[in-house]
Amino acid sequence: MLQVKEGQLDKLGLLFERYNKSLYGFFYRLTLDREVSEDLVQNVFLRMMKYKHSYKGDGQFKTWMYHMARNLFADHYRKNKKMGYKEDVEVTDKYFRNENNAESNRIQREEMDLLQHAMNQLTFEKKEVLILSKYQEMRYKDIADLLGITESAVKVRIFRALKDLKMVYMQLEATPSAQ
Repeated sequence: MLQVKEGQLDKLGLLFERYNKSLYGFFYRLTLDREVSEDLVQNVFLRMMKYKHSYKGDGQFKTWMYHMARNLFADHYRKNKKMGYKEDVEVTDKYFRNENNAESNRIQREEMDLLQHAMNQLTFEKKEVLILSKYQEMRYKDIADLLGITESAVKVRIFRALKDLKMVYMQLEATPSAQ
């Protein structure tokens, strides 16, 4: 990114190749919308080019990138005045597919659908911190830098989010209509 900042814009292509899938996963888990996620990924890289001067190089690039991604996500939904999420079960099923037998695939799909329903019932803050830590595999320190809180606060948020997720999941599992 420092090279991009110095005017070597072709290096942005290397960053895109390295991080576009990770960003897409982040946005898709937040929106459950393939097209919106692709657009948001493209817009993150456009913003990187536009705001390359703001990259200082003193922290991790990934943290700076996700900070930009969070802001873009917030801007996108503020403009559209919606924070609801569309669910595309077919895409979720494909994402979590494995090569086991049909029965275990069906059970796994049902569990993943149930988990996705439970995730969607969490507050945005709890959902976001779980996506960053569990799906994007960001370190607590990087999440703390991104959110502007202490590492201890991140640990507490993740603990509480997992506790709430477990409670919601158990409630959904016990409700016959949820399955």
